[in-house]
Amino acid sequence: MQFKPLSYGAVLWDIIDGREHIGGAPFNVAAHMAKLGCSSSIITRIGKDGRGEKTLAMMKSLGVDTSFVQTDPGHDTGTAEVTLTGLGVPAFNLLENAAYEFIDVNNQVIERIDKIKFDVLCFGTLEQKSPVSRNSLYRILESLQFKNVFYDVNIRLDFYPEEIIRKSFLHSTIVKLNEGEVKLISQLLYGRFLHEKEFVRRVTDEFSVDIICITKGKEGCSVYSGNTAASYPEHVVKVVDTVGAGDAFSAAFLTHYQKSGDPLESARLGNIMGAYVASQHGAIPEYTEGIKKLMGIGEKFK
Repeated sequence: MQFKPLSYGAVLWDIIDGREHIGGAPFNVAAHMAKLGCSSSIITRIGKDGRGEKTLAMMKSLGVDTSFVQTDPGHDTGTAEVTLTGLGVPAFNLLENAAYEFIDVNNQVIERIDKIKFDVLCFGTLEQKSPVSRNSLYRILESLQFKNVFYDVNIRLDFYPEEIIRKSFLHSTIVKLNEGEVKLISQLLYGRFLHEKEFVRRVTDEFSVDIICITKGKEGCSVYSGNTAASYPEHVVKVVDTVGAGDAFSAAFLTHYQKSGDPLESARLGNIMGAYVASQHGAIPEYTEGIKKLMGIGEKFK
């Protein structure tokens, strides 16, 4: 049986050096999981415009289910002007009032999601900036049960209100964040900077979080699960741009974790996939035969 993940939130077009690339963290995760062999879906909203039409076509070509994609006649499909700073690190300028800020989840949508029995729900912080999409996300989280709920903290635009971070942690079983976000969130929740292990202990004690992944760029990543932990060094590549690298980590981690139940090995493979995407142009590059083999594409799920 195929792994069935559901991503919630933005799909948009990253504009890099005048060229448009489909993106948005939730969509990047969904697309990579589709490429990794999952039955991947996304609940999002696009404009009734040319970019919206291109979005649907691109989703279908990447194997992402579009049955939960909503069309909004009053708001445009999202865009993000991306400026690459040092070492290919992106800075984003997002279109305001984009369609994905108005995702509408009514009783019919809840019933349709429930019938499919998705294995995992994936969401982030920025999708909660708009009251409409935030309330729709909470309706899903409070109405339905998933084997896992994956929260990628993924702070953008200096948006990380304490109430939203706490509520996101409360609903999550797996949390991913980077080392910079550890500093921000520890100060936000606990009033002081906490070192990594103390931060993990405090979060797992206070919330029902089973697994915490911390990505560290050139320092690789760490993963904590119960009484076990592991760190993996940087998978060395020549960085082109890091757009979508963290999303690729998430997709590879979740896909392998579903197959194996091993969070440590899943984080190791996520580390490799994130580095691979950073070595390519765009958030969803073609996979080489080598990366396909490493990721076990074609292997059966449990």
